[in-house]
Amino acid sequence: MLAMIPIGRLLIIVGVVLIILGIILSYSSFFSFLKLGRLPGDITIKRENFSFYFPITTCILLSLILTLVAYLFRK
Repeated sequence: MLAMIPIGRLLIIVGVVLIILGIILSYSSFFSFLKLGRLPGDITIKRENFSFYFPITTCILLSLILTLVAYLFRK
């Protein structure tokens, strides 16, 4: 069993990891082959003074991946 990490420290570590991952994804072309946010099924509506974008397919894909990762860490 893993040593008990205080929840505050765990949240800080997870937050820092997410920030680093966000920076890498934003400023690097390393993950550009994934085309996240531009998958078929993502909804884009553009009008004269209005633009709406909802990446539903990307959300579903990321949800499935994160669910699988969480399931594997539980075991």
